[in-house]
Amino acid sequence: MGKVKIHVVDHPLLTHKLTVLRDERTDSPTFRRLTEEIVTLLAYEATRDVHVVPVTVKTPVAMTEGKVLAKPRPVVVPILRAGLGMLEGMTRLIPTAEVGFLGMVRDEVTLQASTYANRLPEDLTGRQCYILDPMLATGGTLIAAINYLFEKGARDITAITILAAPEGIAAVEKAFAHTEAPITIVTGALDEKLNEHGYIVPGLGDAGDRLYGVV
Repeated sequence: MGKVKIHVVDHPLLTHKLTVLRDERTDSPTFRRLTEEIVTLLAYEATRDVHVVPVTVKTPVAMTEGKVLAKPRPVVVPILRAGLGMLEGMTRLIPTAEVGFLGMVRDEVTLQASTYANRLPEDLTGRQCYILDPMLATGGTLIAAINYLFEKGARDITAITILAAPEGIAAVEKAFAHTEAPITIVTGALDEKLNEHGYIVPGLGDAGDRLYGVV
């Protein structure tokens, strides 16, 4: 029986950047740049189990054994629209990763997530997938995204979120309590709770609006 692994990244640089990100006075350009930097720090932790294969290379001095990323390459899946703000920070760390896109929208009344767009490799069999979504709030969007990737054959999924609420983590754990495939959630902070509107408290507001302005 599978168990969802939760990793809250604890690093003073990350805490510093998160604090500025939360501040309501932080403007969109700064918010975007900080998001990129935060994601690179989170991605460093999230990719500890990325698949590698041994290779031999010749240095100017001698032959040596090393490792490179295995094929098939990992797939990075930002969830539109706010997940797009995380893509640059992730691909800076794994430039060779393939990028797929998933558009998920949450019904504000039922809080249920549905897919409105996808641009993914048709077959994800045996692929490691990294989902990017800034906020793990109710968990509905992430659960739907993970199920969608599993249906396409993914076998190993890591979600990278900037903030997470305990309710969202509990929902994901419950949804995948009997799943064999490994699932990991890597987050920058575990916040206090959700409010009655499904927003994370203290949180940072609407990540999409703060990245791109109100649409």
